[in-house]
Amino acid sequence: MKPNHSYLIAQPNRSSLLVWMLVCLIVVLALVLLIVQPALAQKKLTAAEAKGHMGETATVCGNVVSTRYAASTEGQPTFLYLDQTYPDKIFAVVIWGSKRSKFGKFATPEVEYRERQICVTGKITKYGSVPEITADSPLQIAVILVAPGILPFRVERNPIEQTALGSPAKQGNFLRPP
Repeated sequence: MKPNHSYLIAQPNRSSLLVWMLVCLIVVLALVLLIVQPALAQKKLTAAEAKGHMGETATVCGNVVSTRYAASTEGQPTFLYLDQTYPDKIFAVVIWGSKRSKFGKFATPEVEYRERQICVTGKITKYGSVPEITADSPLQIAVILVAPGILPFRVERNPIEQTALGSPAKQGNFLRPP
């Protein structure tokens, strides 16, 4: 008969296994949060602040003070200048001619966004000395509506996902906070 030495091997009890599994899960979640959190945190900048954030993905907000559709220029770009007019521009949103048809639900982009407060999200690049974001989709641009005595609202293209400032998301509400 062979001797049974199983009593020499330490057998963890069920509660200590659960504690170790919980500790491992917490460590994994903390590592995932450390990796993913910077990507989720969008910087919100003014047009003037964008210059110091070249190469970063951020949201830049400002007033569209002038626009320009360069139909005879290669690529037929549309420019939306925030907070300072052309030629003293400090930030531009660029919509290339190949993407123009996606923008301007009721008018051309240079008309629809003119004299509006907008926020545009994307990678900040530089053309000459001027920072810019190229908008490939209208979902990158949010129009901020402000009326006296009313909270500001950000109007987007998908009404199902929009909510009023500070209120929880509900279907049927056509507004979203900036």
